[in-house]
Amino acid sequence: MVYIQLRLPVDKITIDFEEKLKETVEQNIIKAKIREAKKEDLDSLKTIYNRAWLTSNTPFRPITKTDLSKILEYPDTIFLIAKVYGIDAAFVLLDFEGEKKEIAVIAALAVIPRFQRRGLGKILGSYIWNYLKQNHTRVKEIRAEVYRDNKVSYAFIKGIGFEEYEKKVYRKEDFEIDN
Repeated sequence: MVYIQLRLPVDKITIDFEEKLKETVEQNIIKAKIREAKKEDLDSLKTIYNRAWLTSNTPFRPITKTDLSKILEYPDTIFLIAKVYGIDAAFVLLDFEGEKKEIAVIAALAVIPRFQRRGLGKILGSYIWNYLKQNHTRVKEIRAEVYRDNKVSYAFIKGIGFEEYEKKVYRKEDFEIDN
């Protein structure tokens, strides 16, 4: 399975870049409340993941609460959940890498079908940036990867300024979470 690696150096996030993103988000009629996920959010994370990936053009494997719990407990990851109209509608999974945790990786971004292509991804992107500025000032680069046939996600990530830098080939086993 071939994935396209993309990155956005923090020094390329200019005031103008931030203003354009903020303006896009403010014009969106969808208003999301975003929170950091906790153990009690495992059912919600599972539902969002399984519903979102069914409609994406990405290899799909249902995720279990056990897998999600392991990810949630890992010290260098964080899930952020977006609630819209009283419904947990999306999440983003951030993973911090590098010797000084200077790389923030968007390991997953999932939006349930009802809210796809309505700007919720941009709302999450804006929130991620503000979250990193406030809580992870060492971050020098934001990365993401997209399955090569997932044209919608690729266009979205490129559209907010990420640049392609390589391709990575995974095997099915690479996605298994160790016990």
